[in-house]
Parts: sequence; structure tokens; C-alpha cells
Amino acid sequence: MESLLVSTGVVALAEIGDKTQLLAFLLAARFKKPLPIIAGILCATIVNHGLAGALGAWITASITPEVLRWVLGVSFIGMAIWTLIPDKIEEEETQVAKRFGVFGATLITFFLAEMGDKTQIATVAMAAHYAAPLMVVIGTTLGMLIADVPAVFAGDKLAAKIPMKLVHSIAAAIFAILGIATLLGAGARLGI
Repeated sequence: MESLLVSTGVVALAEIGDKTQLLAFLLAARFKKPLPIIAGILCATIVNHGLAGALGAWITASITPEVLRWVLGVSFIGMAIWTLIPDKIEEEETQVAKRFGVFGATLITFFLAEMGDKTQIATVAMAAHYAAPLMVVIGTTLGMLIADVPAVFAGDKLAAKIPMKLVHSIAAAIFAILGIATLLGAGARLGI
């Protein structure tokens, strides 16, 4: 259950101000069709984070626990630093909608925007850390929806009212705590 809760919370916080949340704002403002946008976000996230969770599970099975502890600890600390760097969205990512409709555009652009994104990398790291990839993928998908669904409905009005620096600082602190705890071997003592 911890893997689900931590994954949900970390990704929900990390997603605020992330390029995929900015993409959600942009698609919502442009197309004003929330249901196909939300469906596209959900489907893209399930596939993208499902692959990331599978990679995390493979890493857990392939790397010795001691090496894994160091890789994960450093990865979480790297995620903490990365979270403090604001994202920007490229206009080209939204041009796909002209060919594939709102759902197709959202599915494609979200999947591509998540490739190598901090929330995808976090999914890999948490799936490896908790050795519970399904719960992590469910959690990270919920986290994406918690951050992006309000963006779809509220658009730019909500973005202006959220203290992005504070949210990014909290998410970075959580990643840093996970990294330090992992490096200190807390996971091994807790049975994680």
C-alpha cells in the first residue's frame, strides 16, 4: 500500500508545472473537449508508465541489491534536482491534433511528452525501489490524473493560482528524502 500512496503523491506533486500538465492546459484551452483529453491522458499514461514499471521490475531482478540501492538513491536525488527545473511545452506537440483528433492528439502527444520525462523516470525508480510495479503504475497513473484532470477543466486560471515554486520544492524534498533513505539502506531495514 505504501508503494501506491508514495507513487501517487510524488507524481501528483512532480507533475504540477511539468510539461505534460502544461500540455493538458494547452489542449484544454485549444479544443475545449475535456472528456477525450482526459481519456487520452489516461491511456497514454497507462501505456507509458506500464512500460516504465516493467523496466523497474526488470532492473530489480537484474541488479544486485547493493548496486540497486546506490542507483536508486542517486536517481531519487537526481529527480529532486530535476523537479526544481521548470518545464516548457513545445508548440509542435499540439499540432498533431490536426491529423488525429482530440483523443488521438492527446494520446500521442502525452505518450511522447512522457518519454524520458521526470515522472516516467520516477516510475522506473519507484517500481525498482518497491518491487511492486503494478501498485507503482496504478499510483503514478493516479498521480498524473490528480494533477492533469484539474488542468483540463480549469485551464490557465488554475495555473496562475498554484504556487509552483512551493509545489516543486515539496516534490523535490520528497524525492531527496527517498534518495537519502535509500542510500542509507532504510528500504532494506523496512523490507522494501
